[in-house]
Amino acid sequence: MTPLAISVFLSVLAATLCTALPRLRGFAFSAWIVFAFAAAMQYPSAFGTWGTFNLAVLIVPLIQIIMFGMGTTLTVEDFARAFRNPKPVLIGIGAQFLIMPIVGWLLASAMKLEPEVMVGVILIGSVSGGVASNLMVFLAGGNVALSVTMTACSTLISPLMTPLLMKLLAGAIVPISFIGMMLSILNMIIAPILAGLIAHEILYGNRSWNRKPLTLIAIAFTTSLLSVVIALTDLSSLGKIAVIRPGLIVGLVLIALIALVKLIVTRRALDDRDWIGRILPFVSMVGIWIVITIITARSRDTLIAVGGVLIIVAIIHNAIGYMLGYWSGRAARLDEKTCRTIAFEVGMQNGGMAAGLAMDALKSSAAALAPAIFGPWMNISGSILASWWKKHPAETDDGTCDNQ
Repeated sequence: MTPLAISVFLSVLAATLCTALPRLRGFAFSAWIVFAFAAAMQYPSAFGTWGTFNLAVLIVPLIQIIMFGMGTTLTVEDFARAFRNPKPVLIGIGAQFLIMPIVGWLLASAMKLEPEVMVGVILIGSVSGGVASNLMVFLAGGNVALSVTMTACSTLISPLMTPLLMKLLAGAIVPISFIGMMLSILNMIIAPILAGLIAHEILYGNRSWNRKPLTLIAIAFTTSLLSVVIALTDLSSLGKIAVIRPGLIVGLVLIALIALVKLIVTRRALDDRDWIGRILPFVSMVGIWIVITIITARSRDTLIAVGGVLIIVAIIHNAIGYMLGYWSGRAARLDEKTCRTIAFEVGMQNGGMAAGLAMDALKSSAAALAPAIFGPWMNISGSILASWWKKHPAETDDGTCDNQ
């Protein structure tokens, strides 16, 4: 048995144990991602093409579905909260878009990585915060509302910040189209998230209309019809803007699906919160699993050559993000709980977004290697840090420990 085959066996064993044992479930997602990575390294042909079908075409739609799932966890209140208490949000987002891209550029330059791999490191540092940070903040007993708000706001401004940072830091290495990357983010990230916000209102809104069968049927019919119209309409006259069409179609179809599910749930008097809480995280996990296997399989040879260096870069980059994120909060005299929350938001990037941009906007599987490596490590390190902080609760203003 080859070392890679042994790693596949051990990773699936570890993933199974983490899923089965309650005390280890916080590491289950990370363990399954490691298994995906090991499987793609051992059996790359299984994740390349199936007959004449290239599995790479699944990456963008899967990321759109993942981002839709993220959108269903957000509300307008999450954005409004930033206006009521902007200081920690501005500090966190500012640190994220300042620290992580520059540290990525410095590390990639110091390690003398191949140009496209270097661009991938800069890219993972230039994207918005990842939704996994919200889970880690929850596990650590941090400020979950602030974490969600920061993730939402950093994602919302990513169509401007990510292309700008990439143009400044990576433009001399590979050609970067600011408009092209911005539209790619709108298509892949923003359109599905906005659709998810609408779906959240359908699922959880306290208004009477979202429980009326005729209203839900009308929503499903209208969004389905719009998706067909957009799919069949010639949008070439819109120029580059037409690139966001897939995101609109996916979002509309998913809204229609959610409306139909809500109709069934309402008619049967089921708990729709339980349904969405169980299904969407699972769908997101499977989507990320597939994306990582496809990217890893496509760049296996390059990964063998630079994988060890990339792991070192991921560990350092992530650790600096946690440390400087935390101390940026301390420098601003924020409370301990908020500082810990900012640490997670700065240290944990949206790996799915970076991987999708690498494949969609940069057309480079080599650039997608960094997100494929950084993503699993961020979840592992985040789980460890969350466990540590959970055991050492932050003190409140009166000197007592906050265990909530």
